[in-house]
Amino acid sequence: MTIEFRDVHASYDTDTPILKGVSFHVDDGEFVAFVGTNGAGKSTTMRLVNGLLKPEKGEVLIDGVSTVELKTSELARRVGFLFQNPDNQICSSTVREELLFGFRALGRLDANAEARVEEIIEEFGLNPDDDPFLLNRGTRQLLALASIVVLDTPVVVLDEPTTGLDFRECVKVMRIIRRLHESGATIVMVCHDMEVVADFAERVIVMSDGRVVDEGPTFEVLRNRHTLEVASLVPPQIVDISLALSLVRQDLRGTPVTQANDLDEMCDAVAQVKDVEYLGARGLEGGSR
Repeated sequence: MTIEFRDVHASYDTDTPILKGVSFHVDDGEFVAFVGTNGAGKSTTMRLVNGLLKPEKGEVLIDGVSTVELKTSELARRVGFLFQNPDNQICSSTVREELLFGFRALGRLDANAEARVEEIIEEFGLNPDDDPFLLNRGTRQLLALASIVVLDTPVVVLDEPTTGLDFRECVKVMRIIRRLHESGATIVMVCHDMEVVADFAERVIVMSDGRVVDEGPTFEVLRNRHTLEVASLVPPQIVDISLALSLVRQDLRGTPVTQANDLDEMCDAVAQVKDVEYLGARGLEGGSR
């Protein structure tokens, strides 16, 4: 399922514009991360995707249909939305009821829905009788995510899914999101953690002051010094290292060392450069140490 913004302008009151002519396209099955500083317009963009907010100017299209023309219930069948704070989403007295809530709201509560809920309870390791509001922060976030996953929406929008989670909880949440993507869902994620973005997103859209300032393959964007400066982004460690190496050693520019996308690639690239240096110093064209 595709998402398209065409010159979208939006605000919460007419005196304070938030989005100022935003245009982008997300293809079916993509995993796209939106990054930028607080106030850049990322969360507003997400609310436009699921119809919580309507554009003042321009169009937001889901599979070619304007969100203005779609009822809230129709959008809910197409787009699942995870709020940054799970307490803004959870509303039932037990875990089971929370997972059934979406089916009930959409008029789909039947034996198949109940079976799906039991499946998700087991997959996520949740206790069906727990009171959601007595769970810790990480488990509430997991429950909120489960309430989206259970509905099998083709698009999943995630607003800062790892905020407030420890490392173990973050890994668990992101592994579930990766499985969603691998099963065919289109994932759109706002995330401030560049390490998470680097590990999971295929493409990045950078926002600043209500506008898109850059977009493209994840590591291509995160290596763009101008983008990093404009959007006040701190690149993930692997990119930081490669950028530093390209400054310290000009002979490494354009080599696999400065283009590595993960630690394994970096180690392999360094080994290759060492081999080239060793052979070149001895006037050799081949061979091994």
